[in-house]
Amino acid sequence: MPDRIEAALRAALASATGPSAPPKLAAALSHAVFPGGARVRPQLCLAVAQACGDDTPQLSDAAAAAIELIHCASLVHDDMPCFDDADTRRGQPTVHAAFSEPVALLSGDALIVLAFEVLARAGVQAPQRLAPLVSALARHTGMPDGICAGQGWESEATVDLSLYHRAKTGSLFVSATTMGAMAAGEEPEAWVELGARIGEAFQVADDLRDALLSEQELGKPVGQDAIHERPNAVAALGVEGAVQKLHDILGGAISSIPSCPGEARLCEIVSAQAKRLTPVEFSRAVA
Repeated sequence: MPDRIEAALRAALASATGPSAPPKLAAALSHAVFPGGARVRPQLCLAVAQACGDDTPQLSDAAAAAIELIHCASLVHDDMPCFDDADTRRGQPTVHAAFSEPVALLSGDALIVLAFEVLARAGVQAPQRLAPLVSALARHTGMPDGICAGQGWESEATVDLSLYHRAKTGSLFVSATTMGAMAAGEEPEAWVELGARIGEAFQVADDLRDALLSEQELGKPVGQDAIHERPNAVAALGVEGAVQKLHDILGGAISSIPSCPGEARLCEIVSAQAKRLTPVEFSRAVA
């Protein structure tokens, strides 16, 4: 599965960074995408597609790559001085630190457009599935409930923590599960809850990491939620309460997996991610 994702991303970047591309912007796109993080969202997309039969793997790969490109774009924008003003991401300089703010802004925009282009190109494999896939990706990227909305909530004086988490983090996980199902020709509704629960779990885990880990351990600046006075599960629930909430959410996520041919394998994948989300540091923090 990781090989499929990396191959799809490299093919996408190759199409956008040819000889006619501005060299600095082309280099910034590659810097934003490689080396990647855990690629959790595209892995989840492919896992659901495989659980549903994966009868059109080229389309599943494109859906997974498109989701990861949107995620990488959001990180580029999130790190910029107008938001987090972060100098490192994944242990290396952020795009704006390495290439300048204008290039970072263009990089994020270009990655968003590339995500839709990748999906459109693969749509010839199953044209009847393309429109729902494009619609889902747009809905979970933009307004009123996508990652743009999630970023927008940070500028509001009063924030609903649930709506904020659902948009900023949960939206792309819901897109991963539902688009995985759609790429394989299945109805997406049964897969919404799984994506929403995993997204909520990732946000709580991210809040815990931001509060408890060092910059060296995290690979990016820490304490950002407190600095920017953003909603945070640790601030709202305390460390022990946040850890308990994380365990409760992950248990519900596994229970929500619909009955399908690949159900057992998908349960294994989600369980493995659950273990990755609850490192020893969190357990020690409440011991």
